[in-house]
Amino acid sequence: MALDLSNTLVVGISATALFDLGEADKLFREQLKIDVEKAVVQYRQYMQERENEPLDEGTGMPLVKALLELNQYQGDDKKAAPLVEVVVMSRNSPETGVRVFNNIRKLDLKISRHAFTGGESVIDYIEAFDVDLFLTTNLDDAQKVSDAGKCAVALLKEPPKDITELPSDQVRIAFDGDAVLFDESSELVYKSQGLDEFQQNEDQQQDVPMLEGPYATFLRKLAKLQSRLPFGVEMSPVRLAIVTARSAPAEMRVINTLRSWGVHVNEVFFLGGLSKAGILKAFKPHIFFDDQDLHLDHASEVVPAGKVPYKSDSPLNKIKSVK
Repeated sequence: MALDLSNTLVVGISATALFDLGEADKLFREQLKIDVEKAVVQYRQYMQERENEPLDEGTGMPLVKALLELNQYQGDDKKAAPLVEVVVMSRNSPETGVRVFNNIRKLDLKISRHAFTGGESVIDYIEAFDVDLFLTTNLDDAQKVSDAGKCAVALLKEPPKDITELPSDQVRIAFDGDAVLFDESSELVYKSQGLDEFQQNEDQQQDVPMLEGPYATFLRKLAKLQSRLPFGVEMSPVRLAIVTARSAPAEMRVINTLRSWGVHVNEVFFLGGLSKAGILKAFKPHIFFDDQDLHLDHASEVVPAGKVPYKSDSPLNKIKSVK
C-alpha cells in the first residue's frame, strides 16, 4: 500500500541547494564549453576523489534542518504519515552523488528519499514525489516548474555572507505578498500605472480577496502542518511572516485575503518602501521568498533567500519596475 503524503509537507531540494557545490559546478561548466564528454568524465573524477570530504552548507540547508526537527513531534504512531519529508533531487548520477550521500549521513539528516538522474532533468519526478516546494539553483529547472505550476519553486540565492544565528527550536519562513502568496494582478497595476493608482485600487477592493499566487497552496500546506503539531497556532514552532512593501491604505486587503483563506500568519510587516533586509535580519527566517531582485539582493546577504520566478508568459516579464 502506497504511503499517503497528502498531509505531509514535502520539500524537494537539489544537491546544489542543500550543499555548496559551486567549485565542482564551475569546473564542469568551464569544461562543458570545450568538450561535453570530457566534462562528464572530469566531473566524475573530481567528485570521486573527494567522496569523503565535507561540503559547506547550501542556502537551503537551514530550512531543511529546521523542518526535519519537527518530526520529533510525530508521536508513537508509526503508521501515521510523517510531518515533513525531504527529497534530494539531483542531476548527478548515483556514482557522482556519493559525496552528497556521505555528507547527509555525517550530518545525520533524516533524509531517505532521493532522485539522482544522471544528467536528466529532475522535473518529471516532482509530482511522483508529491513535492510541495522545490528549491534549486538551476534557472531552467526553476522556470519549468513555475510554468507547469507543479508546486511552489524558488531559485536560491548564494548563501548569506552575514547571517545571524537562526532559531533552533522553530521554523521561520518569510514571504513577500504580491506575485508570491497572492496573484500578480495588483503588482501589474503598480508596475504599469504607478503607486497612487495601486493604493487607490487596493483600498477600493480591500474587502475583495486576492486570487491565489504561486505560493498559496504551499502556505495552506504549512497551515495543515501547524494543525498536526501538538501546539495551538499561536504557539506553534512553525512561525510565518509576510514582509511586503505595501503600506496603508493597501494593507487591509492583505489581512482580509488571509482571513478568507482561513490561514494564520504570525507576523505581517507593511514597509511602505523601507528596506526589507533590516526587518528580515531581526525576524531571522530560515528562508525568505520574494519575486524581485531589487529586494532579494540585499536580503540574501543576511538571510537565506530564494527568488520566485514569474511564468514565462507573465506580463510582469515585459514591464519595467517602477522606481
